[in-house]
Amino acid sequence: MWQCPKCERKFKSENQSHYCGNVTTIDQYISEQPEELQKLLSQIRQTIHAAAPNAEERISWQMPTFWQGENLIHFAVSSKHIGLYPGGEATVVFAERLKDYSYSKGTIRLPLDKPIDFDLIADITRWRVEQVEEKDKNAAKLHEN
Repeated sequence: MWQCPKCERKFKSENQSHYCGNVTTIDQYISEQPEELQKLLSQIRQTIHAAAPNAEERISWQMPTFWQGENLIHFAVSSKHIGLYPGGEATVVFAERLKDYSYSKGTIRLPLDKPIDFDLIADITRWRVEQVEEKDKNAAKLHEN
């Protein structure tokens, strides 16, 4: 077990890459990233917001998060990519469109050395909103009975 000397978080891997800051807003998160990434992160934020206009912005797991009754989607900067975290089923549903990306259950890695597909981000976000709204409708029907 390795402990970061700066933030004192503990990790399985020695010198684990992570974000030490304690951010409370998405504005703060973006402003603390490298200057060359700030515009890109703002565009991702705007894309998600446009696709999920009723979602609340939060910080969860030290990542920008959009919440609509549950976490819709998170994003975060890594050394070579932007991590997009829409949940496990998204990588199955969007598998064909993700074939050129590295991904695993619930995680999509958008490489920093290639153009970002904002339409893909928007489509995944809208799909997550539909999932949440469907879940809410089903829960409401259960309460009616």
